Amino acid sequence: MTAEREAALLAEVPKQLFIGGHWVDAASGATLDVDDPATGRVIATIADAGVDDGARALDAAVAAQESWAATPPRVRGEILRGAFDLLQERKEDAALLMTVEMGKPLAEARGEVAYGGEFLRWFSEEAVRITGRYGSNPEGTGRMIVTQRPVGPAFLITPWNFPLAMATRKLAPAIAAGCTSVIKPAALTPLTTLFLVRLLEEAGLPAGVVNVITTTASGPVSGAIIADPRLRKLSFTGSTPVGVRLLKQAADNVLKTSMELGGNAPFVVFDDADLDKAVEGALQAKFRNIGQACTAANRFIVHEAVADEFGRRLAERVKAFRIGRGTEEGVTIGPLIDDKAVKKVGSLVSDAVDRGAILLAGGSAVQGEGSFFEPTVLDGVRAGSDILREEIFGPVVSIIRFTDEADAIAQANATEYGLVGYVYTQDLARGQRLIDALDTGMMGLNTGVVSNAAAPFGGVKQSGLGREGGAEGIHEYLETKYVLTPDPFA
Repeated sequence: MTAEREAALLAEVPKQLFIGGHWVDAASGATLDVDDPATGRVIATIADAGVDDGARALDAAVAAQESWAATPPRVRGEILRGAFDLLQERKEDAALLMTVEMGKPLAEARGEVAYGGEFLRWFSEEAVRITGRYGSNPEGTGRMIVTQRPVGPAFLITPWNFPLAMATRKLAPAIAAGCTSVIKPAALTPLTTLFLVRLLEEAGLPAGVVNVITTTASGPVSGAIIADPRLRKLSFTGSTPVGVRLLKQAADNVLKTSMELGGNAPFVVFDDADLDKAVEGALQAKFRNIGQACTAANRFIVHEAVADEFGRRLAERVKAFRIGRGTEEGVTIGPLIDDKAVKKVGSLVSDAVDRGAILLAGGSAVQGEGSFFEPTVLDGVRAGSDILREEIFGPVVSIIRFTDEADAIAQANATEYGLVGYVYTQDLARGQRLIDALDTGMMGLNTGVVSNAAAPFGGVKQSGLGREGGAEGIHEYLETKYVLTPDPFA
């Protein structure tokens, strides 16, 4: 029955570009294949956009901008709420589609549908709460009027690892704010975005408000869109090196930018921590999405008094994981996105072991069909190991030790990244000190999951600029206008 459901769902998903309210082929007729990372087999063939298609998509967004900005906030909000309701009706299909094209276990895909859907609901409510202010200037000679208005057409670039949530996290605030957009999903996992945009279409989104281009030529297509002076906003989620290049391109037209980039999250366990809770949090922070998340814990910085016991308990749990295709019952670890990812993770593990790290669990690629890597626990990882500097993006725990609070903070902050940190301690005063001391945009205190549609998501240092979600998220798509009028009573 699952195979039949998969086939029917894959047949239903649009395979074309969505431009100006129409599903159209790429101008060149080019196509790209989408693979199932658990099997390596092609599951869909879709349109592969070129530079001309990107220009057509931006043309459509520009043409729709004025009327969409003038659309009442309540109407914009109701469309988002309608899309949320449609997604709830199709939540099992959305979850299955993500599992098939990205690989995450079906239970996790269902969790992403719930999380991603919340951005549609949250920003449907925020659309009617865009406010300004009015008041006398300090001199008493005039009245100040401050308003917020949509920044204009936006280009939204999403990654492959959370294909629904990353799309809704960008599209929902843009729609709520009154911005039109062109969205470019990752070529590895484009089907979920196409499915989502079909739901937005069904919810009554006017033509041209959202346009979708799928492409293997990301550099040329994105570069041409970013260089167009009509574009006013760029939002990107992905690696820091790519984000830096995009920022340089965006500078030429002084675009408003949001950048959610790489991470190297510390997971700090103090000697007074509840180890059962710390292990549970570690499993959530590391192995959710098979470790393929910018929020994934990279460096497990554990007090020397409890490091051995923490490693033993964690390895015991990890050895019980079941590896397989995400649609199979009981699977907890699906495939990595492709063979290139498996090779990178294997290289990081080998380097750590060569430098003296001890394997407590896993450590190898899984031979056979698909792109699988064993869930792995490394203890005693030595300073200088590549795995402590690079974002792992795989199911690997790296344990290092610390002696005191100052040492823990120094090790946690010893990275150019600053997206999220995790701290386990039962000392509330220490927890408060760590909130101030960690150089991160987010922190989980005695919890391994921090993401929430109602909270501002984003980092500091080379982890990015701006925030997505929360009350802050809609302001990324608004600009402030100030007007001074003479004192009407003078």
